[in-house]
Amino acid sequence: MAPQQKERLRALTAEEQATLARVRQATSGRHDEVQRATALLAVAAGASFVAAARGAGYASGSTVHALVKRFNARGLAALAIAPGRGPKVLYDATTRAQVVALAQRPPDRKVDGTATWSLSTLARAVRREIFPAPKARTIAQILRDAGGSCQKTRTWCPTGTAERKRKDGVVRVVDPETEQKRGA
Repeated sequence: MAPQQKERLRALTAEEQATLARVRQATSGRHDEVQRATALLAVAAGASFVAAARGAGYASGSTVHALVKRFNARGLAALAIAPGRGPKVLYDATTRAQVVALAQRPPDRKVDGTATWSLSTLARAVRREIFPAPKARTIAQILRDAGGSCQKTRTWCPTGTAERKRKDGVVRVVDPETEQKRGA
């Protein structure tokens, strides 16, 4: 048995009526906004919450009841997704700026252990300097948002060695002066 309709939809203005009709007919609109507009127009035409829910594709009339209540309070802003949904932003603008600034400075070979930043070495430096430190994937997203791009991952071999292709296969070549070069 459906609950009794306690909430009534307030009278729509001509502008609200036109906007709801335009949103409902938009072929490229968000599906959830089209659903909300369809339900509100059905209630405005005199349909019950249950009938409006069926017409809009909702499972129950209580969804339409909550929508009508929100529309009465906020107007057309009720078409947008209700606040509080989606992932919470964990890192504020200052933390993001710190990550971008760290990525823009050249790494210190002794402290950071690298001559150029890779995502993993940058993540290590961020963990050392920023608390709470974002994960590597979040750091990559922060840099993308700031206009940067991650290049292909680098493959590393121990310093002073290299793998070379020869006719008879892959050969590991060792530089005998590695320790002298490293000390300089």
